[in-house]
Amino acid sequence: MTFLLSIIVFLPLAGALILLFLRQERAQRVWALVVSLATFVVSLGLLVWWQNGETGMQFVEQRAWIPAFNIQYYLGVDGISLWLVLLTTFLTPLVIFFSWQSIHTRTRSFYFFMLLMETAMLGVFTALDLILFYVFWEASLVPMYFIIGQWGGPRRIYASVKFFLYTLAGSALMLVAILVVYFYGGTFDVVVLQGKNLAYIVQFWAFLAFALGFAIKVPLFPFHTWLPDAHVEAPTAGSVILAGVLLKMGTYGFLRFCLPLFPQATVTFVPWLSTLAVIGILYGALVALRQRDIKSLVAYSSVAHLGFVVLGIFTLTPQGMSGAVLQMVNHGLSTGALFLLVGMLYERLHTRIMSEFSGLWKEIPIYGGLLLIVMLSSVGLPGLNGFVGEFTILLGAFKANPAFAWPATAGIILAAWYLLTAFRQMMQGPLSKPKTITVLPDLTRREIAIMAPLVVLFVIIGLFPNLFFDKINPSVESLAQHLKASPPAVMIDQGRPGF
Repeated sequence: MTFLLSIIVFLPLAGALILLFLRQERAQRVWALVVSLATFVVSLGLLVWWQNGETGMQFVEQRAWIPAFNIQYYLGVDGISLWLVLLTTFLTPLVIFFSWQSIHTRTRSFYFFMLLMETAMLGVFTALDLILFYVFWEASLVPMYFIIGQWGGPRRIYASVKFFLYTLAGSALMLVAILVVYFYGGTFDVVVLQGKNLAYIVQFWAFLAFALGFAIKVPLFPFHTWLPDAHVEAPTAGSVILAGVLLKMGTYGFLRFCLPLFPQATVTFVPWLSTLAVIGILYGALVALRQRDIKSLVAYSSVAHLGFVVLGIFTLTPQGMSGAVLQMVNHGLSTGALFLLVGMLYERLHTRIMSEFSGLWKEIPIYGGLLLIVMLSSVGLPGLNGFVGEFTILLGAFKANPAFAWPATAGIILAAWYLLTAFRQMMQGPLSKPKTITVLPDLTRREIAIMAPLVVLFVIIGLFPNLFFDKINPSVESLAQHLKASPPAVMIDQGRPGF
């Protein structure tokens, strides 16, 4: 399948362009859903033709793009990016289907930006040329900016501008680092650059610039302050894509670029980034405990859960990094499901303040049961997906440095505390507003159809994690060996290629 990745990446963009010519609102909704579903079906071809045990890139497409500067159109996936591509194509049709009942203004623009966002995110996870990667990375900012700014809450303008400026600042630093790497490495080819032994000083500053850009996107403490505003103000579909996929671009960037391109600098920064990860785990959980708005609570839970992912990455062990890759997928599924359920409840009660309702399980038992499953998944209950990722990360963390692993385990306890407290406050006890809540409808067939695939995946990942690890492990083990085998970097450059 020579052009499979190109079809997957650009099918949503082609669908978005056709969408501009559709006048009827129903036709726009149906077309957006059909295009996103078609993209998901095509992306399953990656699993069908996947070569198990292969450590390198698969489905590679490589041709000259701007030959004067050695810039290529270069796509490929390995075990690190495979599941992130599938996560993106899986979540997008779910949120588009959800938006059929929640987006009623400027629908054509909304679905255009959603499909454009899908192409940008898929491009980030498949690009193997630094300039091509940067183009997709920047392209993802624009649709999310408009999704928050046009269909968000009362403070949507503030939240969208803050999101844009924070991430743009990180992107500017990353562009400088990309040019420096090209100046000293002579190429934008990520695979070729892995074999370069750049001077340590180059690695140090390039790693720092890349890491700042990725840390803002994750977001890693203390670069997280844009996230709660963006989540709270974004429409439900925007929150799901933001938490489910967009944040993973940062953690993916660490694995795809920082570790393999700058191995000696990586070792230098391990204690610093591990420390920030542990702080993020504890800080995010403690702040989540104090939230009154359920959407804000889920937003801060993302800071904590992605702290686990960063901790796993910088264990530099196969267990920790494999767990981090799987936990990216788990977080996308679990937190995406939480935001969908919060959106469903908001459409019924028009409030997200937990103190304004309680005892809802008696009136909407299907919703209550699904919310409990999703929260237990996020907590890390054995048998569900969250447990596998966190357990594997902690295995790697204890092997690498128990000093970081021990405080991180407290984050699991705190997660159970704030999530189960929220569930008790919302679902159990007497009805807070009997007259209005007793007529509250339970989930519709459409809403159950949206949630069912997510719950099924929780169980599949929780009970059969090797279905996923079998494809992740070869690439992660190859990366771990690369980090161990990298020769000591020279302190100064031994001569650099020109432009």
